[in-house]
Amino acid sequence: MGVAEVGSYQIVALQGAASSVIQELLGNFAVRLADAGLRVSGVIESSADKTKPCKAMMLRSLDDNRLFSISQDLGPGSQACNLDPEGLVLACAAVQQSIARGTDVVILSKFGKQEAAGGGLADAFGSAISAGLPVITAVSPAMMSEWQNYTDGLAEYVPAGVARHADWLTDWSRRVMTSRECA
Repeated sequence: MGVAEVGSYQIVALQGAASSVIQELLGNFAVRLADAGLRVSGVIESSADKTKPCKAMMLRSLDDNRLFSISQDLGPGSQACNLDPEGLVLACAAVQQSIARGTDVVILSKFGKQEAAGGGLADAFGSAISAGLPVITAVSPAMMSEWQNYTDGLAEYVPAGVARHADWLTDWSRRVMTSRECA
């Protein structure tokens, strides 16, 4: 898909930059969309508490700025994945509740291994897509095959460099909202 066609899909996956850069873009999108009068729901990765002995991961709700811890303290020296599935379940449930209350756009931090296996934020993705809501997320190259299977080819891939331009988001949101009003 060429850059000229960007904005024609309701499901957008950002790629081509470090996770922290993409999460910042997602947060900026949320602010700009809300400033344009749209109701924005979802979660994005938030800065971790650097004082903790292990890598502390958090998701921040775009509805109310609530923080969800998605990491567990496995103790010093642990090399295992410290992802806390319970924290993901709580964050996912909060997004689903927001979708049920009514929203215009859903922004989800990423589609990763947990989502590909049917966990993590998978139910939030499913709720948003089933409701016909526009979704913006991030997908790493390692998860492309799983993402393509999940979205059945209905997602658009946007390089982070393109997504940095305010015109891209304005055009995309205008097209998506117009298509929803005509449906």
